[in-house]
Amino acid sequence: MALSIFIAQICDLYLLRTLFRIMKKIENIAKLFLITCVFVATAFSSSAQVKRVNACTKHIPPANEKFSQVYQFESVDIPPQFPGGERGLINFINKIKEYPYSAYERKVQGRVVCCFTINSDGSISDIRVIKGVDSCLNREAVRVIKAMPQWKAGKVNDEAVPVRYFLPIVFRL
Repeated sequence: MALSIFIAQICDLYLLRTLFRIMKKIENIAKLFLITCVFVATAFSSSAQVKRVNACTKHIPPANEKFSQVYQFESVDIPPQFPGGERGLINFINKIKEYPYSAYERKVQGRVVCCFTINSDGSISDIRVIKGVDSCLNREAVRVIKAMPQWKAGKVNDEAVPVRYFLPIVFRL
């Protein structure tokens, strides 16, 4: 807060003129340092003001757009479920997963941790690799997730909601 007040005072035209008068009297390196400090402080001050404005305003979705919150897996009443349960999920991954030949040649193995959203209709979206091993293994993990059938959606208060799900996919030789 004190920094933004200081910046506001520096931005006053009178104080800027005074600052330039002082700069005429000091050497070039000191001028560069002082200009850099003022520039950085101004940048931080303006970003802090933007954040303050954004924190005070609410996002109001348009009438045709329904605002939906993505819930964490632990915070829903009934978690989303793969058809066939956990055993079905493991069998599906092992059945459809193909070891990339380039990773096999280089003897690359490991665990790719992915994150995705199970929407309220059971479809999958927003697939991301959180912790990858190798680019070809990461692509294969994303492909496996994209190939999944619809899940049973998670529920909060008996209403289907989108839920974020983390899934490690292991690649072993």
